[in-house]
Amino acid sequence: MNLVERIRELKKQKRAVILAHNYQLPEIQDAADYLGDSLGLSIKASETDADIIVFCGVKFMAQTAKMLSPDKLVLLPDIDAGCPMADMITASELETLKFTHPDAKVLCYVNTSAEVKAYSDICCTSANSVKIVRKAFLKEDEVIFVPDKNLALYTKRETGRDFIIWDGYCPIHADITEENVERARREHPDADLIVHPECSPEVIDLADGVYSTSGMSRYVKESDKESFIIGTEVGMLYRLKEDNPQKEFYPLSEKAVCLDMKKITLERLLSSLEDESGSIELEVEIVERAKGSIDRMLKYR
Repeated sequence: MNLVERIRELKKQKRAVILAHNYQLPEIQDAADYLGDSLGLSIKASETDADIIVFCGVKFMAQTAKMLSPDKLVLLPDIDAGCPMADMITASELETLKFTHPDAKVLCYVNTSAEVKAYSDICCTSANSVKIVRKAFLKEDEVIFVPDKNLALYTKRETGRDFIIWDGYCPIHADITEENVERARREHPDADLIVHPECSPEVIDLADGVYSTSGMSRYVKESDKESFIIGTEVGMLYRLKEDNPQKEFYPLSEKAVCLDMKKITLERLLSSLEDESGSIELEVEIVERAKGSIDRMLKYR
């Protein structure tokens, strides 16, 4: 019995569901029951009757799944798979910032730890940050936006709102440059260029469209174009090609590889299922407070 067959067998025996983020290795995407972005996967998991959620992603994603499914066993096959951006702000740093701006409300990107979410008023994703700002805040509200400065600047551009912006960023997206855009345009002049809002404002200004990973999937599926330059982590191209085999996809930067996202392998996935290792454990108080920021966001879906 090969690895994939053994995983499928164990999944049935243990009533488990496997979730995989769009940036995961191709073989992990193929083994998953559901593919998508972090929040969409967590919502999907909460709606299933599975006893075990195996989240193939990074730690903040598995934490979010645990918050939305507190009675289920949530496993992260590599417990050391983290997010550099999420690690750029701690709960104590946010608490200090709030002390400096006592009247401000806190909008946190989903790419944050449970502890940071617990100190936030409302959460957002790259897909809904603009909608959340327009719907959840009054014009006179002072808003702290953490941790991604690029998503904050994109949201500011789209809404006209000012924010108190934390100096965090995704190293993978921040390393995508204007030079990458110039090269890709020369090599693929007929392709649409779509980028993630975690990219720098300079790169976003040169793009044909700005989308979250779920937004990219919808855009490509509905577009009449036949070729696309994709400005995000390269794992996304596998998902897009699988869903749209008749279309062509090119990475804006071949170096846009998140090593944390690639830590989960079939071997580690199998081991996690066998041993139920990598269990996500959160303090009840943290879960209750952090889930509030997510629940308030979900009201605006």
